[in-house]
Amino acid sequence: MTSSLPSHAQIIVIGGGIIGCSTAYHLARDHKADVVLLEQGKLTSGSTWHAAGLVGQLRSSASITRVLKYSVDLYKRLHEETGLETGWKMTGCLRLATNEDRWTEYRRLATTARSFGMDMHLVSPEEVKRMWPLMDTSDLIGASWLPTDGQASPSDITQSLAKGARMHGAKIFENVRVTGFVMDDGRITAVETDQGRIACETVVNCGGQWARQIGAMAGVSVPLQPVKHQYIVTEKIDGLSADTPTVRDPDRRIYFKEEVGGLVMGGYEPNPQSWATGLPGGDVPDQWEFQLFDDDYDHFEQHMTQAVIRVPVLENTGVKQMINGPESFTPDGNFILGRAPECANMFVGAGFNAFGIASGGGAGWVLAEWVVRGEAPLDLWVVDISRFSGLHRDRKWVEERTLEAYGKHYTVAFPHEEYESGRPRIVSPLYERLKQHRGVFGSKLGWERPNWFAPQGVEAYDIYSMGRQNWFGPVGEEHAHVREKVGLFDQSSFAKYELTGRDAAAALEQICANHVAKAPGRLTYTQILNTRGGIECDLTVARLAEDRFYIVTGTGSRTHDFSWIADHLPENANLHFADVTEDYGTLSLMGPLARHVLAAVTDSDVSNAAFPFGHVREVKIADHKVQALRVTYVGELGWELHVPIAGTGDVFDALMLAGKVHDIRPTGYRAIESLRLEKGYRAWGSDITPNDNPFEAGLGWAVKLKQDTGFIGRAACVAAAGGPLTKRLAGFTTTDPDVVLLGRETILRNGQPVGYLTSGGYGYTAGKPVGYGYVREQAGVDDAFLSSGRYELVVANELVDATIHMAPIYDPRGERVKA
Repeated sequence: MTSSLPSHAQIIVIGGGIIGCSTAYHLARDHKADVVLLEQGKLTSGSTWHAAGLVGQLRSSASITRVLKYSVDLYKRLHEETGLETGWKMTGCLRLATNEDRWTEYRRLATTARSFGMDMHLVSPEEVKRMWPLMDTSDLIGASWLPTDGQASPSDITQSLAKGARMHGAKIFENVRVTGFVMDDGRITAVETDQGRIACETVVNCGGQWARQIGAMAGVSVPLQPVKHQYIVTEKIDGLSADTPTVRDPDRRIYFKEEVGGLVMGGYEPNPQSWATGLPGGDVPDQWEFQLFDDDYDHFEQHMTQAVIRVPVLENTGVKQMINGPESFTPDGNFILGRAPECANMFVGAGFNAFGIASGGGAGWVLAEWVVRGEAPLDLWVVDISRFSGLHRDRKWVEERTLEAYGKHYTVAFPHEEYESGRPRIVSPLYERLKQHRGVFGSKLGWERPNWFAPQGVEAYDIYSMGRQNWFGPVGEEHAHVREKVGLFDQSSFAKYELTGRDAAAALEQICANHVAKAPGRLTYTQILNTRGGIECDLTVARLAEDRFYIVTGTGSRTHDFSWIADHLPENANLHFADVTEDYGTLSLMGPLARHVLAAVTDSDVSNAAFPFGHVREVKIADHKVQALRVTYVGELGWELHVPIAGTGDVFDALMLAGKVHDIRPTGYRAIESLRLEKGYRAWGSDITPNDNPFEAGLGWAVKLKQDTGFIGRAACVAAAGGPLTKRLAGFTTTDPDVVLLGRETILRNGQPVGYLTSGGYGYTAGKPVGYGYVREQAGVDDAFLSSGRYELVVANELVDATIHMAPIYDPRGERVKA
């Protein structure tokens, strides 16, 4: 479709693949928006046209599963609206297991499916053979079967979405290339194209493999890497029916789907090939319309070999076509949605990791909602562009990590598995010291962090398994040490901000749900809410002076929380907001003997009377000025010590020396996790999310409804506080100490599913597995409802007796008592 461009549009969508057309369709259909879609070539001509078209629905996130289920529902009915077929076939999907680890993974997946309201079955090799007669099933333990999965035609879906978008008023222009943006104070005011300029209010970057380059024109980082992905289409195969289920055979790294009487077969190899374009910065050429790479049978042979073993008839079946095209992959294997932190009115939908067809319908729906309402409609943190940081501007690092993620696409998903590429990237000043203590490190947003410390005689690295892993015992010892003596955690990776200025207190009162503008020297635990009352941020605010606040939040939410606060600060106020993460190291001194250690290294009075819980004081340690925050995430007496980064090593050494008489030892993040589970502290991103309000999460005490102060989400909180809650967060323990809880296990009340665990682990003090999850009941969840039920958990598809807890599983008889 070509015609003269309009001079203005409310929203410009860039990219005419499935994501761009879906977003334009939903913007026009649901929001009656004035939408213009620009495609540099023809619709689908980037990577959509050569996608394999498998449509799966189950993910580890309930929200993303909902997004994918929406896609299926849309593809089923879209033709009724537009008159154009989508090629949707609900063939179901078999996932094959040939070893016990994979079978355990599927048992857990089946439990997750049940938790998310889906029907996944575990079937025998004999049943697989019945459903797929041409398959060799001799090595199978079994398979998972999701009957509502299927396949569709990528080009047909996209054309149907494009027609639907036009029917609802969207304007689509092909053969129009975006060449730049007109910017004003961090906002896009117009889009420059090779055919003229269009003024606009919002831009949605759905540029596929060009999304990184499009974003860069506006100073926006879109960390993705094009990777060559190959599959073949075979000649017709006798005995292959049109409704043959799609197959994923991850132990052989391959997949199959029926197409026109033959098979489509592709895979995810451990040695993927990125697209080294040869252009500056690895840019993708502008001219790449309906293009493919040369066939690479040498590289593809590894998949052919495995495919012939699985489906022997392929040995004598001709190959009609090989497709070797680029797909956009990301460093963590999740796609990218949301408003770009660097630009107030650019949204991004890109990096779909060969899941663009499965995701397309739902991704367009939530992205359109996000664009119009300014907030994500669901908890979309796992795909939110703000999960990235400045680290992800490094093209080489992104490429290396993305190739590792691609190579792990079909590997067994072991719990707690860490990426290995691009490490170490960011280290605290204590890195070498902690290595000498036999620290075993994990990585979070580029930071190396000690997960646990290996005693002599124990391998100082993770050995992954589906059961108890090799760190289980040592972490238990660290846990006990913090409960009984004193431990020292390096939490320098915490994100840290400073808000200064005459209007700082008033601004934070408008943003935070709790009362944070207390007297200088006080600190406050608070949430920041969206307009639905959902929890967007979970952080600590310390008031250092009348016009100076110090804010501490989690490592992974650094970009997200900074952007959220910055976006909601009042315009023209007397404020300065800065990220000071790298300016300070953080040492958390925790345990009943923590005061003895701290008193030995400072002249300041650290008694409970002089330094109560919830206060912040500047103290001097090893000749360095330290901000000491009296706060705990482990349920014991403790302080977070925020040290000028250059002095972190000195302060660590002083604490370790003074604490020697008290048997101090360095402790790691896995101990923090077990300690906080016992105490009932919530973790943002799992136990508390943008889908959950503070009252549902048991955090209503941290909402300032008794004060006559307006804040974001107040109306939703008033409604929640005044009516029956339909879900509430509860703790659960099992009587069987060997149960492994990870999260997403189904909660049964009187035999009926009422929710699922949001997090899980082991409480070493309690001597029991511990989990947290929301109990749901549309008629209302009150104390009587919770206490009157009989509870079980479904763990790896097996029933386990459970006890519900509405109070902390570990009651330390009060951190303040120990103080």
